[in-house]
Amino acid sequence: MGQDATDTRPSWMIWAALTTVYIVWGSTYLGIMVVMETIPPILGGAMRFITAGLLLAGVLLIRHGPSVFAMTRRQFGGAALVGVLLLTAGNGMIALAQQHISTGMAALLVAVVPLFLVILRVAARDRPNLLTLVGVLIGLGGVAVLSLVGDTGETGGTGIVIILLASVSWSIGSFMSARMAMPASPFAASAVEMLVGGAAMAAVGLVTGERLDVAAISPASWTAMAYLIAVGSLLGYTSYVWLLKNAPISLVATYAYVNPIVAVILGMLILDERLTPEMIAGGLVILLGVVLVVSTERRGRRPAVEAPAARGPELSSPRASS
Repeated sequence: MGQDATDTRPSWMIWAALTTVYIVWGSTYLGIMVVMETIPPILGGAMRFITAGLLLAGVLLIRHGPSVFAMTRRQFGGAALVGVLLLTAGNGMIALAQQHISTGMAALLVAVVPLFLVILRVAARDRPNLLTLVGVLIGLGGVAVLSLVGDTGETGGTGIVIILLASVSWSIGSFMSARMAMPASPFAASAVEMLVGGAAMAAVGLVTGERLDVAAISPASWTAMAYLIAVGSLLGYTSYVWLLKNAPISLVATYAYVNPIVAVILGMLILDERLTPEMIAGGLVILLGVVLVVSTERRGRRPAVEAPAARGPELSSPRASS
């Protein structure tokens, strides 16, 4: 559906999927941190997405047969590119950044994705509402606060730069997916994205010198990996992709100001991460900007369905986040 299209699915299905994304993606920051205790970040991501992609593809083949993967080269290429932008670059850099900053800080900075999407709209000559632009400026001000006074440690600046680059890549992938040919089945698209994105992560990890010592992997890291595969990728990622095809993007984007809250709470409870007054202030400013953008976009949405885009989803997926 186009960017201003309305959804036709029952509201309970949309809210069930949205609640899943709210909770699951907020918890993946914690999962990534535990995985990285004994598994290299990029190869760990490759393990996660290749396994999840194979499992999803297997389920689809059993339930629907080979026809579910019927797609043109152009559609496959679109899904592959989205997988690289969202998973290889986006999720991969989030894992790298979490070597330098806390899970809460990472989640708060990733919340700027809806703001970057507005900037991309401006670049594409789609003029947003004035209040939307004000929200972007407020949110970017919050990023400045976190970057300058947040509790980031000696290498925190590196982590902030990496996480912002990851958010840019995620935003570009989401923005472009609405304008490219994609597989008809959003779940088949998810499988392609995870397999291609995971394979690219494996290549990047090996080229950059990461090596996997299976004997050294702790039970905690194995458990976290299983959670990221089953819940974070199969449940959360596919829920997000489904939402992009069946719900207004302004509603889907609300995950950006719920995920950080979940991530911050889990980081404090389980990892004993410290939440400073400066982080609270910067995070609140970012979330204020995101809330203003999303609420303004929703109020400005016209009820009539406009001309459809090249494919179904208004954006396309993770993970978006994570």
